[in-house]
Amino acid sequence: MKKEVSNGMTIGMCIGLAIGTAIGAATHNVGLWMPLGISMGLCLGLLFGGGEDDEDDKE
Repeated sequence: MKKEVSNGMTIGMCIGLAIGTAIGAATHNVGLWMPLGISMGLCLGLLFGGGEDDEDDKE
């Protein structure tokens, strides 16, 4: 079965990418800060969107 990505993870990844790109542009190190921003955004997305339970997995 295909598992869908929650909205919290999507929003977190977008926000993390934006913050990582801004910090990378300010420090002239975009190659480092873009992946760091995405990973931090995904972690925040999991924290904020982690309250959802899958009813299909309990069978």
